[in-house]
Amino acid sequence: MNDQKTQNKDAYKLILEAIDQGVYKPGHRLVENELAERFGVSRTPIREALQRLETQSLLARDGRSLIVASLDHNQMAELYAVRTELEGLAAQLAARHATDEEMRVLRDMVEEDRALVDNPTLLAQANRRFHRQLHLASHNRFLVQQLNLVHQSMALMATTSLAAEGRSSKALREHEQIVIAIEQRDEEAARESLKEHISKAFMTRLKLDAGNPSI
Repeated sequence: MNDQKTQNKDAYKLILEAIDQGVYKPGHRLVENELAERFGVSRTPIREALQRLETQSLLARDGRSLIVASLDHNQMAELYAVRTELEGLAAQLAARHATDEEMRVLRDMVEEDRALVDNPTLLAQANRRFHRQLHLASHNRFLVQQLNLVHQSMALMATTSLAAEGRSSKALREHEQIVIAIEQRDEEAARESLKEHISKAFMTRLKLDAGNPSI
């Protein structure tokens, strides 16, 4: 029973990570036997993982097939509205509760990510790590759980806003301002800096969708 639970969890995690990393993009059809072969897992846990992902609206029905879901304009706006408020709260709580070690990790991430400014794909992965670390620094398990759900849905966007011309360097500067506010224990500045950061990312994505590649 324990082995089965572990396998179920692994199948779900493997598919979710593949979606998050862009291996399976919105509209991509997911087939049980192909997934089982790819991940070396039997079809039963794959089937249960797909059902779970469909329940979470990360997969959608296309006839009898399951495909990676996509977000329309309104859904994306709703997602960013929720993300802005939750991320702002996480930054505020991080400024209040983050340990010295957590602040140093955030600072190190900002410094190390400068080397990725010309690689949007790797920077997008680093960006997710930075935000997850900030979430943990809030020391609020319920907030972290909700933000995990939000960031899972963010994987349904086919491109990263960091692909826009000039966005990478600006995003890193915004990360630095957030870290400075957290280091100074300035809760209001941390919250507002984070919310502004998400707002600019949303504006960039809207411009990308409208065919304007720079911001």
